[in-house]
Amino acid sequence: MRLTQPLFLLALIPVALLAVGYLVMQRRRIKYALRFATAPMLERLVPHRPRWRRHLAAGLVVGALALLAVATTQPQVRAQVPYERATILVAIDTSASMSAEDMAPNRLEAAKAAAVDFIEELPPRYNVGLVSFSSNARVVSSPTTDHALVTRSVEGLGPPDGGTAIGEAVYSSINDLRQILEEAEDDTDEDGAPAHLVLLSDGGNSAGRSPVTAAGAAREAGLPTSTIAYGTEGASAALPGGQSVEVREDTLRELADTTGGQFYRASSADELREVYDDIGTLVGYHLGYREITVWIVIGAMILAFVAAALSLRWFARLI
Repeated sequence: MRLTQPLFLLALIPVALLAVGYLVMQRRRIKYALRFATAPMLERLVPHRPRWRRHLAAGLVVGALALLAVATTQPQVRAQVPYERATILVAIDTSASMSAEDMAPNRLEAAKAAAVDFIEELPPRYNVGLVSFSSNARVVSSPTTDHALVTRSVEGLGPPDGGTAIGEAVYSSINDLRQILEEAEDDTDEDGAPAHLVLLSDGGNSAGRSPVTAAGAAREAGLPTSTIAYGTEGASAALPGGQSVEVREDTLRELADTTGGQFYRASSADELREVYDDIGTLVGYHLGYREITVWIVIGAMILAFVAAALSLRWFARLI
């Protein structure tokens, strides 16, 4: 926890003095009662009650004042804080292997449906872009806050064809992101807004530039890349023409590790949706400080109300 206004901790000094004054007055009260009261009168002046009752209400009031003093410092705690703005690039493999039917109706259609759900759940102020890749890569939609436009672009992907150019997808994403940042160079709203690439594929690289060099370029550009190896794990899925294809995840795992992203494995449509949910948390939040002043004030009010209620119940007075 950190205090935004630590100087206001000085407000605890009068609270401490009040607590000391209360203890002194309690000692004096007992001392005077013993000095001036006869034994028969003593029981009437100081009726027998559980000692803790006499001090609980006062202790709660002091506690409430102490919490209010702490609240003036505007305390903050470390917490997951949502980004106000961010740029998310979604890269989807549309190669021939994505026509495998181990996911209904096939890998590509299932991947498109999950991507649409992911985009629709992102905060409205997030920029979202779409990259499609097979034997080469192309930017289908540059990052925009028009999420409906991007989802329509996702739904229009296909049909599956060609090889798998993972490296080219990364390079295309880097180039598009660099252009967006240059255009928004004078836009102060974009300062500090993070960017993240989410790349889904079901196989190793078979075309274009190496994913290893692309990973280095993404790391240098500050573009973390989370990858999803999509398809039935440990088995070969049959393509419509009878050819079999097995999911290979080594390239995708290395790409994520090198760029500071997260590697995921999804063997079904449901697992893929869970992966996208997790990625939404990963790219949408960061460790920061959240102010808790209001909660401390509420705690002080609760203590004060409890003190007043107990005092009325036990002593027929407010405090």
